[in-house]
Amino acid sequence: MQVHLIDGTYELFRHYYALPKAKDGRGVEMAAVRGVVASVKGMIREGATHVAVATDQVIESFRNELWAGYKTGEGIEPDLWAQFPLLENALTEAGVVVWPMVEFEADDALAAGAALAARDARVERVWICTPDKDLAQCVSGTRVVQLNRRTGEMRDEAGVIKKFGVGPSSIPDYLALVGDVADGYPGLAGWGAKSAAAVLAKFGHIEAIPGDWREWRVNAAKASALARTLVEEREKALLFRRLATLRTDIALFGDVEELRVRSDS
Repeated sequence: MQVHLIDGTYELFRHYYALPKAKDGRGVEMAAVRGVVASVKGMIREGATHVAVATDQVIESFRNELWAGYKTGEGIEPDLWAQFPLLENALTEAGVVVWPMVEFEADDALAAGAALAARDARVERVWICTPDKDLAQCVSGTRVVQLNRRTGEMRDEAGVIKKFGVGPSSIPDYLALVGDVADGYPGLAGWGAKSAAAVLAKFGHIEAIPGDWREWRVNAAKASALARTLVEEREKALLFRRLATLRTDIALFGDVEELRVRSDS
C-alpha cells in the first residue's frame, strides 16, 4: 500500500500563478481549483489508491501567538483565497479525503498523517507531496519520503542529508538557526546554511551545541561570533525551533483505509 499526502495549499498557489485565469458560469475564478483537481485525479489514474489533501482553511495558526512576525494571510489575492473552500468541496466530491486546518497548519496535517500512516505495517511507503523544506523533518529512511510533484524529484533520508547537510531530526534546529523567510522568522544573526549544517551535523540539536566554540571544529574566525550569538539569543533559537517543529499529535484518522479514494464519487 502506498499513501500519498498532498500539500493542497502549495498546489493551489502553484496552479493559481501558473494557469491563465478562467471563470465559471457564475463569474467565479476557478482555474487553480480545476488545475489541482485535474492533477490529483491524474495521480489516481496512475495508481494512487490512498490519498489525502491538507489545506489551510485559515493561514494563521497557534504559531502566530508565539511569534508576532509569523506568516499571515495578508496580501493573498482575494480570488485565490476564495478558491480554498471550492477546492476542498471539489476534492471531497471526487472521493478524496481533505484535511482543512484551522488551529494547525496544512504542514502539521501532512506530518501527523505521515506519522500515523507509517505506523501501519501494511503501508509500504508514504509520499509527502510538497517541496516545503519543513517537511524534510518527517522523512524516514526510504519509507517516508518527500516528492516534488512539479519536478518529479523524490527525497529520502539520504537526500535530505545531501540537500541540507543534516538528517531529518535536525531540520527544525537547522531552520531555527538559518531562519525561514516564507514562514516569517529570521533565524540568528550570522548563522547561514553552511555554518548551521556543519555544527548540527556534529551535535544534532541546539541544546547539545557546547558553549566553547573550539569544540565545534569549524572555521575559528567565525565560530566565536556565532557562539556568542547563540549564547545571547538561545531562547529565541529555541522559540524558532518550536515554530519549525511540525505537530504529529493530530488525530486525523483511525485506520489508513479511511484514506482510500472512494470510487463511487
